[in-house]
Amino acid sequence: MEHHRSRQHVVDMCHTMLERGYLKATEGNVSVRIPGHRLYAVTPSNYDYDQMRVEDICIVDFDGKHVPDPGGTGLAPSIECGMHANIYRERPDVNAIVHTHQPFASALAYLRKEIPPLSDEQVRFLGKKVAIIDYAPSGTGFLAKNVQKKVTSGDNAFIIANHGIVAVGTDPDRAVFNMALLEKVSIAYLMALTTESGKVYTIPAPIREVAFSKLRKDEKRIAAQILESVPPVRVAALEELPSADAVAAEVAAAGHPEPETQVVTTPGSEAARLGYAISEYPDVEDTMRRLKALVAQPVRELRHEALLGVLDYFDTKCASSKEITDRAKARIPGGVQHNLAFNFPFPLAIEKAEGAHLVDRDGNTYIDFLQAGGPTILGSNYGPVNERVADVIRESGPVTGLFHEYELKLAESIHRYMPHIEMYRSLGSGTEGVMAAVRGARAFTGNKMVIKLGGAYHGWSDSLVYGLRVPGTFRMNAKGIPFATTSHTRESFPHDLGQLKRKLVENRALGGTAAVVVEPLGPESGTRPAPYDFNAKVRELCDEFGALLIFDEVVTGFRVGMGGAAGYFGVTPDLTVLGKAVSGGYPMAGGVGGREEIMATFGSGLDGKSGAHIQVGGTLSANPLSSAAGYFAIEEMARTNAPVIAGRAGDRLTRGLQRLIDRYGLPFVAYNQGSIVHLECSGVMLLDMHNPLKLLKENKPRKKQMEHMGAAYAAHGIITLAGSRMYTSMADTDEVIDDALDRFDQVFALVEGV
Repeated sequence: MEHHRSRQHVVDMCHTMLERGYLKATEGNVSVRIPGHRLYAVTPSNYDYDQMRVEDICIVDFDGKHVPDPGGTGLAPSIECGMHANIYRERPDVNAIVHTHQPFASALAYLRKEIPPLSDEQVRFLGKKVAIIDYAPSGTGFLAKNVQKKVTSGDNAFIIANHGIVAVGTDPDRAVFNMALLEKVSIAYLMALTTESGKVYTIPAPIREVAFSKLRKDEKRIAAQILESVPPVRVAALEELPSADAVAAEVAAAGHPEPETQVVTTPGSEAARLGYAISEYPDVEDTMRRLKALVAQPVRELRHEALLGVLDYFDTKCASSKEITDRAKARIPGGVQHNLAFNFPFPLAIEKAEGAHLVDRDGNTYIDFLQAGGPTILGSNYGPVNERVADVIRESGPVTGLFHEYELKLAESIHRYMPHIEMYRSLGSGTEGVMAAVRGARAFTGNKMVIKLGGAYHGWSDSLVYGLRVPGTFRMNAKGIPFATTSHTRESFPHDLGQLKRKLVENRALGGTAAVVVEPLGPESGTRPAPYDFNAKVRELCDEFGALLIFDEVVTGFRVGMGGAAGYFGVTPDLTVLGKAVSGGYPMAGGVGGREEIMATFGSGLDGKSGAHIQVGGTLSANPLSSAAGYFAIEEMARTNAPVIAGRAGDRLTRGLQRLIDRYGLPFVAYNQGSIVHLECSGVMLLDMHNPLKLLKENKPRKKQMEHMGAAYAAHGIITLAGSRMYTSMADTDEVIDDALDRFDQVFALVEGV
């Protein structure tokens, strides 16, 4: 089907207007200019907006003639297509048109009252006044000409004497916004006229009642938004941003790392002198208030022409990526192997990674804030580690099937920086580490039940694909997983210690809880940041109910600091799952470690004690390649103080983003936990089953907006994780971060309403 993108924009406009209550029984017609053609896409005649589909949208030329589509449904375009054609010919700046039958505007036309300038907002977006277009029969050339005469004024909204209004905009969002603004000023002016001293205007009672009803709804909505709003984070233009270069220089001058902040660590740990990436823990209460305010507001999308520019970048600059990923769909489900590569509008194929940058197949260079999903704290493709790993592989090859020295070296290195990990068992991935930790906890305690926090991601093992990403969704993502497999898994809402305790009490009646599994920074790497004392309180509850505490440090292990999140918070878990950084970005990155008596259940061969030996393993687990890479990467992170340098880069990036958000008056939220930086533009990850109707209604549009923002960042040379999360590394110098902030500045300027 031709011009699919423009047709989709028309459908999206219809749905947006219905969702926001702008259109009910009296609809109208909506159109969008097709870039590069003397054509536009328009709604069909007499068709319900809530039933509108892409294939229903008609294509019309600038002479008002229908251009039939052989693959279409054969519906006829709106009878007002001539009016739309005249506007597009007369106004090259107009890319979208909304025509609705509004009773409030009809009342003003009946009274012959144009709307004077009532507010700065009205003048800025609608024009000097809202004029009335003379009467002409619907669908005639007379009406089209009358409209054409008026739109030459450059104004963006008009009252049509015989039926409703027409609003135009530079993009679909702006046209819908202008229509909504006209509705607001129409009601305000109509109410003013009905109470004008010394004059009586006869307005039909039904119109008057509809107007008052709408006004009361608006008052409630506006009052709610005021109550939910929060003042922006203020960052002065002259404020000096935190510096990663300064920390790197201090390390180089001192010859060994020094602590950057006061830290709490397990006694005897060398992590005490290394410091941590988190210079200041975020104010969780304030952050959550801002995130909730973001979710309470309508989505702020890219302007129409800006999104077209982003898509044009991918079409013209990334042709090789599209070609190879399209080919891959024939042999790889979905076209790519890793979830992180599923990006809008299509995946980028990377040829080169080095330090803070990536280069794709077409030669485009990007600032890399994905860092493979977090493992490369030293920066991508770090030379000193690669060289030493190559030396080991030249001697032993990547795998022997028997014991290798670097298995022990890796375990000793992990214990050195994380003393609470007395023994460590290498496995294939973070998912395998969580599977093994849960199995070991059940074997050690003799209990079956496991509790996780809703929204947290602990890999894709059967028992933990439960309450995934969206709290309260239980088995929503558990397709292909038998009910029996998750029958001993329970979910507790984030931050809710009371509910967690109730779950522990309930489980006690069912035989007891084996473990509570948490991401120590909060679900989804701190997307819902955990209060600073949360982990300590969970530790207390686990001790009270005889459950093991499992820290999933797949992301936080070494990224938060050499002592991990356990060292930063001063909370000792019973078991710790590591991944990603534990192999420095090399494959087979995962494992589980903890107290000696618990880890005894993981013994290989005949080493299991008291019959509690559990089955874990893997031919490539603890291979020389991965073990050596992990050992060298961990020691290099300690030598260079990479976690702290990466954390200061995260501080600089976050503070700069907060300054830009304030400058542009956007509702976006930026915060960080060291080198884990969150930039929430849609708040889709904050939806949950506490408000299922909102989740059902807003999940898709908010996810789509997040995808669009991620694509815009990429089109401006920045790679993020799904457009909402970033990982900084030691390679992110002040110069790199400042370059990134300039690029974010360009993207924020493209957002609707800026």
